[in-house]
Amino acid sequence: MNIVGIDIGGTFTDLVGCVDGRIVTSKTSTTPADPTLGVATSLALAACHLPSLSEVLHGSTIAINTVLERKGAVTGLITTKGFRDVYAIGRGNRIEAFNLWFHRPKPLVERRHTFEVHERINANGDVMTAIDTAEVERLALELKEAGVEAVAVCFLHSYANPDHEKIVGDILRRVNPTLFVTLSHEILREFREYERTSTTALNAFVGPRVRNYLNTLETYLRGESFGGKVHIMRSNGGVMSLDQARVQPVSMMESGPVAGMIGAGRLAAHLGLEQCIGFDMGGTTAKSSLITRGQPAIEDGYVIGDHASGQPMQLPVVDIVEVGNGGGSIAWVDLSGGLHVGPKSAGADPGPACYGKGSMDPVVTDADLMLGRINGGRFLDGAMQLDIAAAGRALDEKVGKPLGLSTMEAALGVATIADNNMSLSVRAVSVNKGVDPRETSMIAFGGAGPLHAIAIAREIFIPQVIIPKLPGTFSALGMLMASWRQDFVRTLVGRLGGLDKSIVERVFNELAADGKAQMQRDGVSGDVADFRFYADLRYVGQEHALSIRIENADLLSGDTSLVRGRFHEEHDQRYGQAAVEEQLEIVNLRLVLTAPRADTLAEQWLTEPWTPTDDKPETARDVVYDDPKNPLRARVLWRPSMPAGMSITGPAVIEEPNSTILIHPGDKVTVTEAGHLIVDIARKD
Repeated sequence: MNIVGIDIGGTFTDLVGCVDGRIVTSKTSTTPADPTLGVATSLALAACHLPSLSEVLHGSTIAINTVLERKGAVTGLITTKGFRDVYAIGRGNRIEAFNLWFHRPKPLVERRHTFEVHERINANGDVMTAIDTAEVERLALELKEAGVEAVAVCFLHSYANPDHEKIVGDILRRVNPTLFVTLSHEILREFREYERTSTTALNAFVGPRVRNYLNTLETYLRGESFGGKVHIMRSNGGVMSLDQARVQPVSMMESGPVAGMIGAGRLAAHLGLEQCIGFDMGGTTAKSSLITRGQPAIEDGYVIGDHASGQPMQLPVVDIVEVGNGGGSIAWVDLSGGLHVGPKSAGADPGPACYGKGSMDPVVTDADLMLGRINGGRFLDGAMQLDIAAAGRALDEKVGKPLGLSTMEAALGVATIADNNMSLSVRAVSVNKGVDPRETSMIAFGGAGPLHAIAIAREIFIPQVIIPKLPGTFSALGMLMASWRQDFVRTLVGRLGGLDKSIVERVFNELAADGKAQMQRDGVSGDVADFRFYADLRYVGQEHALSIRIENADLLSGDTSLVRGRFHEEHDQRYGQAAVEEQLEIVNLRLVLTAPRADTLAEQWLTEPWTPTDDKPETARDVVYDDPKNPLRARVLWRPSMPAGMSITGPAVIEEPNSTILIHPGDKVTVTEAGHLIVDIARKD
């Protein structure tokens, strides 16, 4: 079976494939105007012949960038009469209480494009006011005349009974076939009207742009005689079909970064790490995620953008904390003389100043080049020659002169501030969650991750950093390990032990039926599918719930002692206490449906013995670590030449085709039998 994973980032497009029993890779610049050009180039560089491939797995930042840049479709919102402003009002909490410039999330739908419809269904799913189809017909024409390109339909209690949404959807699609229509019950059937409305609006907002991109991608692939399957990486750590991605593009918001964390989880399990932190630094952002027993944490809720003013999305997402610092993050000086790095990025075009495309904005990559940490002649395995003079001019002009610093001092300042910024994301998934970083390891990847990870690890006392094979294209590799996964939810509110057994069984059966229908649409065999049910439970009076594994309906309506015990144990582990005398209530039932990959080629390669290739002699060069006036003479090694069992002590730079690893003085590096690098951080008193 020949498969490839292609990850389109904001700066680079990465490819990793298992072709004819061997691993192939490539890395090329992303083409923002037409990302499929990057796909075509990456396939050509890796010598992948599309007709010989059986599967293409794909992840992209197009959905999340559409939201962050607010470049989505002109979107309308249809809701229940009297609830027009739920989406704009949002929640009443003030997340940043002392921020004088705090503002609530700005809706993606203008108020003039928000419409009400006479209809009402109660929380039990009973119709109280029948929908007026004539009113909907008139509204459909009004939307068409207003130039609305996408519409989100979210009625108050449609999670309990979606009939009215279905009626509206049928009319809208009939009156205007080109309109992108999103019905909330097709995305999630869960209460909390604000988050459900926001998620539905997000899907509609990005829908036309993502659908057009996926259509272009499929046209290209099929035009090159590709006859295999196309799977899209989901934010929940699984993959979905191309058809489903067209309908639910909101599910692929974090599709690229998530894949890398899946791969990091597999590596952590192989190395026997109980708890570790996945750290991914690319050209635009840096991402961190806590991995426990080989599994990244998954949260049923996520905010796109800033945690206080971003867009809420109520879907299962691998818990990733992201900061706007990457290799392409621009360094700038504010009016009061403060030096900042990011969040704005130079992207792929024009890119860093050292790319030689005329940019005069200094970025982190320019700083690393000036400090001797990057070899400008080996960047992208020599495919892109970096201009060190251009990097120096940009740093001097935009940072050095305004702050009265030398060029090297400016470069070190930029790199240090970037490291400090990125350490915040690592703290957020460790210290902020009650996890002691000193008891974890870090798995670092991404094109720039191994260059900065060790400084970040030392900053927060992480004792060990692991650099996997192919770190520069590791997210694409992670796609080849991702299972097919679907998540389904139904709101079911009631006291545990007091639920009607017939109602619980009905909801269980509805979830199972939805899962089987999706399996049939995607051609997934029932022989390999894994059905796992969960109940969202909480103490009576609490706001948020914990998901607890449930094997069958009887555990909720019969003897509930087993479920209660599981909840108390999870609550104690999560919050340090459990109120065993308190009553419990259920709010949702969930189904997580997965199907493992038929092939395990990528996972096998991750653990198979390492054989050195491409022997190149060791060299040396001056590298700035802590003092710009006193660079250290560092060993420079070519990673493909390093045999298993080899150990070295820094200062050193380890180069490979698509990444560079910076080893600090005193740090010890060991090559494992499988070819991964274990870096033991030297303690500094």
